[in-house]
Amino acid sequence: MNIFRMEIAGFRFEVNALFESTAAYCRDYRTEEEPGFFIDVSRDDLIREQHLLNVEADEEGLKRRKFSDMFLERSVIQRKVAEILLKRDILMLHGSTVAMDGQAYLFTASCGTGKSTHTRFWREVFGERTVMVNDDKPFLRIEADGVTAYGSPWTGKHGLGGNVVFPLNGICILKRGPVNVIRKMTPDEARDMLLHQSFQPEDGTGCVNGLVERMMELVPLWEMECTKDPRAAVIAFEAMKMG
Repeated sequence: MNIFRMEIAGFRFEVNALFESTAAYCRDYRTEEEPGFFIDVSRDDLIREQHLLNVEADEEGLKRRKFSDMFLERSVIQRKVAEILLKRDILMLHGSTVAMDGQAYLFTASCGTGKSTHTRFWREVFGERTVMVNDDKPFLRIEADGVTAYGSPWTGKHGLGGNVVFPLNGICILKRGPVNVIRKMTPDEARDMLLHQSFQPEDGTGCVNGLVERMMELVPLWEMECTKDPRAAVIAFEAMKMG
Protein backbone atom coordinates (compact mmCIF):
# COMPACT_ATOMS: atom_id res chain seq x y z
CA MET A 1 0.00 0.00 0.00
CA ASN A 2 1.02 3.62 -0.56
CA ILE A 3 0.15 6.09 2.17
CA PHE A 4 0.17 9.84 1.63
CA ARG A 5 -1.53 12.96 2.96
CA MET A 6 -3.25 15.69 1.02
CA GLU A 7 -5.29 18.82 1.66
CA ILE A 8 -8.44 19.61 -0.34
CA ALA A 9 -10.54 22.74 0.27
CA GLY A 10 -8.91 23.28 3.65
CA PHE A 11 -9.42 19.71 4.95
CA ARG A 12 -6.63 17.17 5.34
CA PHE A 13 -6.86 13.50 4.37
CA GLU A 14 -4.59 10.50 4.81
CA VAL A 15 -4.99 8.13 1.87
CA ASN A 16 -4.05 4.46 1.91
CA ALA A 17 -3.79 3.84 -1.83
CA LEU A 18 -3.16 0.74 -3.92
CA PHE A 19 -0.91 2.41 -6.50
CA GLU A 20 2.15 4.60 -6.16
CA SER A 21 0.98 6.68 -9.13
CA THR A 22 -1.99 7.96 -7.12
CA ALA A 23 0.27 9.88 -4.76
CA ALA A 24 2.03 11.38 -7.78
CA TYR A 25 -1.34 12.35 -9.29
CA CYS A 26 -2.18 14.29 -6.10
CA ARG A 27 1.31 15.77 -5.69
CA ASP A 28 0.21 19.43 -5.81
CA TYR A 29 -2.08 18.80 -2.84
CA ARG A 30 0.32 16.81 -0.67
CA THR A 31 0.87 17.87 2.93
CA GLU A 32 2.70 16.63 6.00
CA GLU A 33 0.14 18.09 8.39
CA GLU A 34 -1.93 15.80 10.60
CA PRO A 35 -5.06 14.54 8.82
CA GLY A 36 -8.63 14.85 10.00
CA PHE A 37 -9.95 12.07 7.76
CA PHE A 38 -8.72 8.69 6.55
CA ILE A 39 -9.43 7.05 3.21
CA ASP A 40 -8.65 3.44 2.36
CA VAL A 41 -8.98 1.98 -1.13
CA SER A 42 -9.60 -1.73 -1.72
CA ARG A 43 -9.89 -3.89 -4.82
CA ASP A 44 -13.62 -4.14 -4.10
CA ASP A 45 -13.80 -0.33 -4.27
CA LEU A 46 -12.38 -0.46 -7.80
CA ILE A 47 -14.97 -2.99 -8.93
CA ARG A 48 -17.76 -0.94 -7.42
CA GLU A 49 -16.44 2.28 -8.98
CA GLN A 50 -16.45 0.73 -12.46
CA HIS A 51 -20.08 -0.23 -11.89
CA LEU A 52 -20.99 3.29 -10.75
CA LEU A 53 -19.27 4.83 -13.77
CA ASN A 54 -21.19 2.45 -16.03
CA VAL A 55 -24.44 3.59 -14.43
CA GLU A 56 -23.48 7.24 -14.90
CA ALA A 57 -22.64 6.62 -18.56
CA ASP A 58 -26.01 4.96 -19.11
CA GLU A 59 -27.82 7.87 -17.47
CA GLU A 60 -25.97 10.38 -19.67
CA GLY A 61 -26.48 8.35 -22.83
CA LEU A 62 -22.74 7.85 -23.21
CA LYS A 63 -20.80 4.77 -24.27
CA ARG A 64 -19.52 2.64 -21.42
CA ARG A 65 -15.74 2.55 -20.99
CA LYS A 66 -13.49 0.04 -19.24
CA PHE A 67 -11.19 2.10 -17.04
CA SER A 68 -7.75 1.17 -15.75
CA ASP A 69 -7.38 0.26 -12.09
CA MET A 70 -5.26 3.39 -11.53
CA PHE A 71 -7.98 5.62 -12.98
CA LEU A 72 -10.62 3.85 -10.89
CA GLU A 73 -8.58 4.41 -7.72
CA ARG A 74 -8.41 8.14 -8.38
CA SER A 75 -12.16 8.15 -8.98
CA VAL A 76 -12.81 6.23 -5.76
CA ILE A 77 -10.79 8.77 -3.77
CA GLN A 78 -12.58 11.66 -5.47
CA ARG A 79 -15.95 10.18 -4.53
CA LYS A 80 -14.95 9.56 -0.91
CA VAL A 81 -13.49 13.06 -0.53
CA ALA A 82 -16.64 14.58 -2.06
CA GLU A 83 -18.85 12.66 0.36
CA ILE A 84 -16.86 13.87 3.36
CA LEU A 85 -16.74 17.50 2.22
CA LEU A 86 -20.42 17.57 1.30
CA LYS A 87 -21.25 17.19 4.99
CA ARG A 88 -19.16 20.31 5.62
CA ASP A 89 -21.02 22.52 3.11
CA ILE A 90 -18.50 21.96 0.32
CA LEU A 91 -19.98 20.88 -2.99
CA MET A 92 -18.16 19.26 -5.91
CA LEU A 93 -19.64 20.55 -9.16
CA HIS A 94 -18.84 19.43 -12.69
CA GLY A 95 -17.60 22.46 -14.59
CA SER A 96 -14.63 24.42 -15.88
CA THR A 97 -13.55 27.24 -13.57
CA VAL A 98 -11.24 30.11 -14.43
CA ALA A 99 -10.23 33.09 -12.26
CA MET A 100 -9.89 36.58 -13.65
CA ASP A 101 -8.58 39.58 -11.71
CA GLY A 102 -8.94 37.63 -8.45
CA GLN A 103 -12.50 36.39 -9.01
CA ALA A 104 -13.55 32.90 -10.14
CA TYR A 105 -16.13 32.10 -12.82
CA LEU A 106 -17.56 28.62 -13.27
CA PHE A 107 -18.96 27.33 -16.56
CA THR A 108 -21.09 24.22 -16.59
CA ALA A 109 -23.03 22.43 -19.31
CA SER A 110 -23.94 19.06 -20.71
CA CYS A 111 -21.03 16.89 -21.82
CA GLY A 112 -19.49 18.00 -25.10
CA THR A 113 -20.92 21.51 -25.06
CA GLY A 114 -17.53 23.24 -24.86
CA LYS A 115 -16.81 24.22 -21.25
CA SER A 116 -13.07 23.69 -21.64
CA THR A 117 -13.03 25.47 -24.99
CA HIS A 118 -14.71 28.51 -23.47
CA THR A 119 -12.31 28.83 -20.55
CA ARG A 120 -9.41 28.32 -22.99
CA PHE A 121 -10.67 31.40 -24.82
CA TRP A 122 -10.45 33.34 -21.54
CA ARG A 123 -6.81 32.30 -21.13
CA GLU A 124 -6.00 33.12 -24.75
CA VAL A 125 -7.72 36.53 -24.74
CA PHE A 126 -6.82 37.77 -21.25
CA GLY A 127 -3.48 36.03 -20.77
CA GLU A 128 -1.74 36.57 -17.44
CA ARG A 129 -4.83 38.10 -15.87
CA THR A 130 -6.31 34.59 -15.71
CA VAL A 131 -5.61 31.58 -13.51
CA MET A 132 -7.06 28.17 -14.27
CA VAL A 133 -8.76 26.90 -11.11
CA ASN A 134 -10.03 23.53 -12.31
CA ASP A 135 -11.20 22.20 -15.67
CA ASP A 136 -13.52 19.48 -14.39
CA LYS A 137 -14.23 19.02 -10.68
CA PRO A 138 -13.77 22.14 -8.53
CA PHE A 139 -14.98 22.21 -4.94
CA LEU A 140 -17.25 25.05 -3.83
CA ARG A 141 -17.34 26.06 -0.17
CA ILE A 142 -20.71 27.62 0.64
CA GLU A 143 -20.76 30.00 3.59
CA ALA A 144 -23.07 32.73 4.81
CA ASP A 145 -21.13 35.53 3.11
CA GLY A 146 -20.34 33.86 -0.21
CA VAL A 147 -18.98 30.90 -2.15
CA THR A 148 -15.30 30.05 -2.57
CA ALA A 149 -13.91 27.93 -5.43
CA TYR A 150 -11.05 25.52 -4.72
CA GLY A 151 -8.88 23.57 -7.11
CA SER A 152 -8.64 19.79 -6.82
CA PRO A 153 -6.44 17.04 -8.28
CA TRP A 154 -9.33 15.93 -10.52
CA THR A 155 -8.74 18.26 -13.44
CA GLY A 156 -10.23 16.29 -16.35
CA LYS A 157 -8.69 15.01 -19.56
CA HIS A 158 -6.70 18.21 -20.19
CA GLY A 159 -5.14 18.26 -16.70
CA LEU A 160 -5.78 21.98 -16.25
CA GLY A 161 -5.98 23.55 -12.81
CA GLY A 162 -4.00 24.14 -9.67
CA ASN A 163 -4.00 24.24 -5.89
CA VAL A 164 -5.60 27.68 -5.77
CA VAL A 165 -8.59 29.32 -4.15
CA PHE A 166 -10.72 32.28 -5.29
CA PRO A 167 -14.09 33.80 -4.40
CA LEU A 168 -16.74 32.68 -6.90
CA ASN A 169 -18.28 35.64 -8.75
CA GLY A 170 -20.53 33.84 -11.21
CA ILE A 171 -21.90 30.55 -12.53
CA CYS A 172 -22.78 30.29 -16.20
CA ILE A 173 -24.65 27.51 -17.98
CA LEU A 174 -23.31 27.24 -21.51
CA LYS A 175 -25.16 26.32 -24.68
CA ARG A 176 -24.01 26.28 -28.28
CA GLY A 177 -25.58 28.94 -30.48
CA PRO A 178 -25.12 30.88 -33.71
CA VAL A 179 -24.18 34.09 -31.86
CA ASN A 180 -22.69 35.05 -28.50
CA VAL A 181 -25.49 36.08 -26.14
CA ILE A 182 -25.48 36.10 -22.33
CA ARG A 183 -28.32 36.78 -19.92
CA LYS A 184 -29.07 36.55 -16.20
CA MET A 185 -30.85 33.39 -14.99
CA THR A 186 -33.20 32.91 -12.09
CA PRO A 187 -32.69 30.10 -9.58
CA ASP A 188 -35.80 28.38 -10.93
CA GLU A 189 -34.24 28.33 -14.41
CA ALA A 190 -30.82 27.14 -13.25
CA ARG A 191 -31.81 24.65 -10.56
CA ASP A 192 -32.19 21.46 -12.60
CA MET A 193 -28.87 21.85 -14.42
CA LEU A 194 -26.94 22.73 -11.25
CA LEU A 195 -28.41 19.78 -9.38
CA HIS A 196 -27.59 17.50 -12.29
CA GLN A 197 -23.98 18.72 -12.41
CA SER A 198 -23.47 18.49 -8.63
CA PHE A 199 -21.94 15.47 -6.92
CA GLN A 200 -24.74 13.26 -5.66
CA PRO A 201 -24.08 10.86 -2.77
CA GLU A 202 -25.70 7.46 -2.88
CA ASP A 203 -27.63 8.03 0.35
CA GLY A 204 -29.87 10.77 -1.06
CA THR A 205 -29.81 14.32 -2.42
CA GLY A 206 -31.33 16.29 0.45
CA CYS A 207 -28.03 17.86 1.53
CA VAL A 208 -27.13 18.64 -2.08
CA ASN A 209 -30.48 20.29 -2.73
CA GLY A 210 -30.03 22.60 0.25
CA LEU A 211 -26.48 23.55 -0.71
CA VAL A 212 -27.46 24.30 -4.30
CA GLU A 213 -30.32 26.50 -3.08
CA ARG A 214 -27.95 28.44 -0.83
CA MET A 215 -25.36 28.73 -3.59
CA MET A 216 -27.92 30.16 -6.01
CA GLU A 217 -28.81 32.86 -3.48
CA LEU A 218 -25.17 33.88 -3.10
CA VAL A 219 -23.74 33.69 -6.64
CA PRO A 220 -25.03 35.44 -9.79
CA LEU A 221 -26.39 32.95 -12.33
CA TRP A 222 -26.03 33.28 -16.09
CA GLU A 223 -26.92 31.47 -19.30
CA MET A 224 -24.84 31.95 -22.42
CA GLU A 225 -25.29 30.83 -25.99
CA CYS A 226 -21.82 30.93 -27.45
CA THR A 227 -19.90 30.25 -30.61
CA LYS A 228 -16.45 28.76 -31.08
CA ASP A 229 -15.01 32.26 -31.28
CA PRO A 230 -12.63 33.77 -28.71
CA ARG A 231 -14.81 36.89 -28.59
CA ALA A 232 -17.23 34.82 -26.51
CA ALA A 233 -14.82 35.21 -23.59
CA VAL A 234 -14.94 39.01 -23.79
CA ILE A 235 -18.74 39.08 -23.89
CA ALA A 236 -18.97 36.66 -20.94
CA PHE A 237 -16.50 38.55 -18.77
CA GLU A 238 -17.92 42.00 -19.46
CA ALA A 239 -21.33 40.79 -18.28
CA MET A 240 -20.29 38.58 -15.39
CA LYS A 241 -17.70 40.86 -13.79
CA MET A 242 -20.48 43.17 -12.60
CA GLY A 243 -22.08 40.35 -10.62
